[in-house]
Amino acid sequence: MPQRQLFSQRHPLFYFLAVWLRRIKRYAAWCFGKNRYASRKETTALAFRVKKHQSVLLKKLGDSDPQWQRNKVTNLKLAAGNITGILIRPGETFSFCKLVGLPTARKGYLPGMELSFGKARAGIGGGICQIANLIHWLVIHSPLTVTERYHHSFDPFPDDGRVLPFGSGATIFYNYRDLQFYNPTPYTFQIKLWFTEKCLEGELRINQELDYSYHVFEKEHAFLKEGNQFFRKNEIWRNKLLKFQGGKVTESQLLYKNYARVSYTPEHYEHC
Repeated sequence: MPQRQLFSQRHPLFYFLAVWLRRIKRYAAWCFGKNRYASRKETTALAFRVKKHQSVLLKKLGDSDPQWQRNKVTNLKLAAGNITGILIRPGETFSFCKLVGLPTARKGYLPGMELSFGKARAGIGGGICQIANLIHWLVIHSPLTVTERYHHSFDPFPDDGRVLPFGSGATIFYNYRDLQFYNPTPYTFQIKLWFTEKCLEGELRINQELDYSYHVFEKEHAFLKEGNQFFRKNEIWRNKLLKFQGGKVTESQLLYKNYARVSYTPEHYEHC
């Protein structure tokens, strides 16, 4: 079923108030809550790799301004500097917004593309969701527990070079919508980020090698048409594999069920 718009999203004033109320609650939780947030960094990489991934920096996204993409690279490098090397020790919680902070022009952030109210527009710090997308993909290949994550309520562009399954990303809006995950294990994890000429690269590392791994995949993908509007749905699943038993699947888990409005006309679709 299509997602209904919240009252606060239909009325800008109420939306503004809702955002700031959520931000005040977030600040209070950071200061007085029970979570222990990851804050320590190490330049030296931990001994073992859990998962590695890369994503292309400059992409053609519909008719959006190419300058937004170039500015995004600057924004990504600024945000990555606040995250790379971060340790997530046992019992700690990672918070993207707490580590990166509010992107402002004073800090050097530039106008990049943001997705808001069903449209692509320019906003200071736009594009840093690309880091959140990458980190979230790394994390769901590990025993870390995602405790807060959102994805966009609409799909703005066709799959031109998309690598990850639809709906597997994580949107960020300081500090209203965050990406947070918790370490329930006895191991210490570390996020490392770096840049090549064409890509943002990252890996999740650990201080002790695990005897299992994860495979994340998509099921039930389809485009649907209801009236004059298109929607997209799928499911994100994860299998737990034993490394030393030929990759035997010991657990299969549904992570997310996605359903979102599509802002373009897909080539193939089904009628609801």
